[in-house]
Amino acid sequence: MSFTVKSPIGVFDSGLGGLTVVRQIRRILPAEEVLYLGDLAHLPYGTKSESEIRRRSEQCARFLLKRGIKALVIACNSASSVAFARLRKTLPVPVLDVITPAVESAVSATRNYRIGVIATYATIESGSYARILQKKCSDAEFFMKPCPLFVPLAEEGWLDGAIAMQAARKYLLPIKKKSIDTLILGCTHYPLLQGVISKVMGRSVSLIDSAIPTALKLKALLAKRKMSYDGVRQARLKICVTDYVRNFTRIGEAFLGETLECVRRVRIS
Repeated sequence: MSFTVKSPIGVFDSGLGGLTVVRQIRRILPAEEVLYLGDLAHLPYGTKSESEIRRRSEQCARFLLKRGIKALVIACNSASSVAFARLRKTLPVPVLDVITPAVESAVSATRNYRIGVIATYATIESGSYARILQKKCSDAEFFMKPCPLFVPLAEEGWLDGAIAMQAARKYLLPIKKKSIDTLILGCTHYPLLQGVISKVMGRSVSLIDSAIPTALKLKALLAKRKMSYDGVRQARLKICVTDYVRNFTRIGEAFLGETLECVRRVRIS
């Protein structure tokens, strides 16, 4: 499992939502190659037990490690909340989650110290956001709200219209009444629904997408460890999935913001 500065960055998620993180990595670190793994055969992680999320996360990490990655980004909030601590402790490469960068960004953005978090049941029930928010800003008040339908809506491409707006109002109006001024989008699928989320929450609420602060933190980490690739090259993106889903190409390109190329189906267990 040796690697060099030319080795790719490994990224995994339960589905295609993690491509929103890849999108920002490729924008902020254009010379870095990326190997992405979407565990679509077991989507979503957010409704599964902690033991199953941990097991799937470890299998995804091992798959990427065998292919010589130099760093790992867990681009899934459910996996970050359950498996990050163990993976960071046991893997021979640096590991980043998407929760800590999002919290740090929210703490910097808030003005009234009332912060909301929307996420899957698994992420909220793990308590990860509450613990990290308390650690980073003990004076703030935090309000959590599970939004389980947002992932299938994003995967189906139902990003606006009556159904998406109805779900957004159902989930978000109770948390809006808490007078929050900052809302963390605690799932990598949720940025695709940012339009309806913003309409419900209003302009006074800052929406925090974990993808940008995660990519910036990755850049700083690679530089600190002298693991950045500083050359000039057309960096490749390779995408592996454990299954194909209906509208795979359309959904994936919406998340990634570019044409999907070099995609192959793999078995990781």
